[in-house]
Amino acid sequence: MHAKNIKKIEEMFELQQKLNDETNGPEWIHGTTKHGKKINWKRCIHLEGAEFIGSFPWKHWKNIEGETDWDNAKIELVDIWHFLMSEIIRTESYSGIESFYKHIVFNTYAQTQETKEQEKILAVMEKIINEATAPLANLNVLSRLFFETCALTGLSLDELHAQYIGKNALNKFRQDNGYKEGTYIKIWNGKEDNVVMQLIIAAEPFLSFDQLLSELSKSYKAAKGE
Repeated sequence: MHAKNIKKIEEMFELQQKLNDETNGPEWIHGTTKHGKKINWKRCIHLEGAEFIGSFPWKHWKNIEGETDWDNAKIELVDIWHFLMSEIIRTESYSGIESFYKHIVFNTYAQTQETKEQEKILAVMEKIINEATAPLANLNVLSRLFFETCALTGLSLDELHAQYIGKNALNKFRQDNGYKEGTYIKIWNGKEDNVVMQLIIAAEPFLSFDQLLSELSKSYKAAKGE
């Protein structure tokens, strides 16, 4: 089991490195895109954390009978994972994938139980935001808090991996089909591309990265009538 999970962690880090290299250029590792624009991964984590909180009906003055959007909360965690891995890679702040898995991922999941207690979950996310916005963020602490939130929210490592592969493939697909140029079509037959990706994963949860790209391409061409 551990070897399989370590492989999943390794694959996600490798894919994130590749995605950043392709979309931002090699200088991303030094904090800028190929166009010279500054990159702030910690700010990205902060803002995605706020969107995660928005998945919960926490407002005492609005929609007080609302229900938590658990699916969206998990999607926001996958987005945070993209940015957290990027900052870890950039700062070279982990001592190998196996150590990262055993001491942070496995231990945190083993010590944390899923809950529906909103305030308990949001308290941990607020710690993530506070740590991410600190001048000298501790990425080991940030990683533990992230996987604690995953466990509390019911996002298993298997599901995180599947959702990450899906979102990573979608990000690459967007870039390859005119996302930055403004020519990309985000709504496919009435559904946002992210929803289409989720449906593909739900139907076939064990697709590889390349297989997902192929399925996205088929869906996109069909949506455009090609």
